[in-house]
Amino acid sequence: MSSVSETGADASKWLDAHYDPVAGLHTFSSCVDVADLNGDGENKLVAGDLGAVRLKVFRGTAQVSESALLDLPAGLVSFLMDLHEPRVPAVAVASGPFVYVYKNLRPYFKFTLPGLEVNSLEQDVWHQAREDQIDPLTLKEMLEGIREKADVPLSVRSLRFLALEPQDMKEFVDVHKQQPIRRQTVITCIGTLKKSTADEDGVSCLVIGTESNDLYVLDPEAFTILSKMSLPSIPTMMDVTGQFDVEFRITVACRNGNIYIMRRESTKPKYCVELSSHPVGLVRIGKNVVVGCAEEKLQGFTQKGKKLWTATLLAPITAMASMDLPTRGFQAVLVGLANREVHLYRDKNLLSVIKTPDVVTSICFGRYGREDGTLIMTTKGGGLIVKILKRTAVFDDRDSAPGPPLAQSIRLNVPKKTKLYVDQTMRERESAVAMHRAFHMDLSRLRLAAAKAYVKALESSLTPMSSSLSEPLKMNAMVQGLGPSFKLTLNVQNTAVCRPIMNLIISFLYDNNLYKMRNPYFKIPLLVPGLVYPIETFVECTSDKGISDIIKVFVLRQGKTAPLLTAHINMPVSEGLALN
Repeated sequence: MSSVSETGADASKWLDAHYDPVAGLHTFSSCVDVADLNGDGENKLVAGDLGAVRLKVFRGTAQVSESALLDLPAGLVSFLMDLHEPRVPAVAVASGPFVYVYKNLRPYFKFTLPGLEVNSLEQDVWHQAREDQIDPLTLKEMLEGIREKADVPLSVRSLRFLALEPQDMKEFVDVHKQQPIRRQTVITCIGTLKKSTADEDGVSCLVIGTESNDLYVLDPEAFTILSKMSLPSIPTMMDVTGQFDVEFRITVACRNGNIYIMRRESTKPKYCVELSSHPVGLVRIGKNVVVGCAEEKLQGFTQKGKKLWTATLLAPITAMASMDLPTRGFQAVLVGLANREVHLYRDKNLLSVIKTPDVVTSICFGRYGREDGTLIMTTKGGGLIVKILKRTAVFDDRDSAPGPPLAQSIRLNVPKKTKLYVDQTMRERESAVAMHRAFHMDLSRLRLAAAKAYVKALESSLTPMSSSLSEPLKMNAMVQGLGPSFKLTLNVQNTAVCRPIMNLIISFLYDNNLYKMRNPYFKIPLLVPGLVYPIETFVECTSDKGISDIIKVFVLRQGKTAPLLTAHINMPVSEGLALN
């Protein structure tokens, strides 16, 4: 293991936790995620390796497991698919036309995209070839004519047949002519959407983008299609926010160089953003969308597609990810560049620059292990870099890039002074002394009332814990039952460190016209420190008027009249007599 060095002020913000240049992990940001796969509170790194075509899991600095994948992964996400305990997330891997769902790192379910419409003319031509009515050369000519004129594209079988040499056509036809023709699309991107709640541990739906210009929202348990939306072009990246049952927005970057924004009530795009170059990265920060473009620019848009700002970069973008620290209320964008640097942007302000030993191909920021602020990066050579954000790190909200100061671009929001504001200011100036005296008078009365209530509670021993140093006790009461018979449980605990307490008595005071108790007076056994002693008795309501009263509980020492503890139990209304 070697270390990654940094210079300047950024070296004091990140800890170099791990760097393995020969980790053998070749992946992109869309195929990397962190999740608590075992439910033990320790997040692990899940990555789809495009080099070895395997699903790899890392814990700390070591790889703990790997599983073979049937095809190259197009995307990987972790999500909670049910409410069962323990709350262990599943991992969904998009590969070809399938979504492979792993639970507890074992294959759980495989979802297959629905088939597409097949050209009827193409079916007729292959039917003739199956009946030996046409030869392979005639089949080729007819398929080429269909490809030029038909609206429905040809199937993969026909496209492969048209690419063959004449001597290989007959063998291809003999092998495939008996099989039915199918058109199957493939998955290009995958994401998650909360089902009904925005909680971090809420159940999530899968959102899938396909080569056929469609978006599918899948049910998290049955994996049925809940919604289907159409796009003008093939989706390549997307960002999802909201809840499926309430309101959601899906921001999609497409292959035609445009950004489309989908909403819940429409099956077609609500807004469209036309870019000057193709998008290579898409991240949502709050209510805004940050797009990385191929022309080495970073652009910010509102959720309705209005352009906010543009930042010029020093090199082409290789990876993008969001940096979200909810505990600090901090959100920013991490941008990996081809010049072996990772830039941290908040809006168009460059906050930090991290030097890396190789070009970064994927970035993931989140909770890894038991550290909340962990930055995980993979490099072009297959290396793995792990950095931890220091708890004392502070990012100045100013642009570290050369240029005019930030204050020049900020418009001062100076409100107008209303007549009410001016009158209130004048009144405070004229009556400042009287207002200050009134405030201190009210504060002194509040402190006196609080002190009286505290002294009264101590004198009557109404506090749940004893104030006596020789008998440190703690007690709480619980009433069970609907009536007329109630079960009264007193949990008494000796809070001393090592001294037991003995010779204690419990006495009850109640209205004899309403209640009757079997044992209104009994002794407490020796109380060992730290243990909770449940003391049970039964109370019977003798009145049928539907009223209730307070039962007072006194904990006393033998030979003394002042109680150590006093509890007032508000008895519920007896429902048993009312039912009879």
